[in-house]
Amino acid sequence: TMLLGKVVRPACRLSKLPPPGACRHFWGWLNAVFNKVDYERIEAVGPDRAASEWLLRCGALVRYRGYQKWQQDYNGLPTGPLGKYKIEAINATESCIMYRGFDYLDGLEHVTEIKLQKCIYIQDECLQRLSETKNLQKSLLQLRIISCGNVTDKGIIALHRLTNLEYLYLSDLPGIREKEMTVRVLQQALPNLELELDLE
Repeated sequence: TMLLGKVVRPACRLSKLPPPGACRHFWGWLNAVFNKVDYERIEAVGPDRAASEWLLRCGALVRYRGYQKWQQDYNGLPTGPLGKYKIEAINATESCIMYRGFDYLDGLEHVTEIKLQKCIYIQDECLQRLSETKNLQKSLLQLRIISCGNVTDKGIIALHRLTNLEYLYLSDLPGIREKEMTVRVLQQALPNLELELDLE
């Protein structure tokens, strides 16, 4: 027992807590790895399959054109003829998608709706990138942005480039400070847009 006592005491002294932020730093690094774009993979399996893998790896869901079910299991991604499954909707609630992964969106031609909710890495640059994506300018009809703390008026105003957008829902975005001006800019640029706000 004496030997055991000697072994246990130093071990207790060694078991310090990790420094503050170490865990956060690790997850940030891991999420950056998840968002790294693999251009060879896009070439090999097509944009929709590669984007599906990226989105599910980051915790988002996808729905394919012609299907009701949301795909959430990475290992259960459907296989089949290349190009059979086209992403129609993306639900990125509480996912770790970030700017560096947005190149995966470039080849998607059928996305009609996107939901960004509680996405800690979504910021103005992401919304600017989204709105400059040529295919999304054509296809995207509905966009919901909810509880994304890093989004400001600048990011929302950038959405005016999504010329076919029919519905935009904005909720719990503390970074939006110039609500009236932002709304005015969007409505002038997109007269057919239905804008729903739940902002302070």
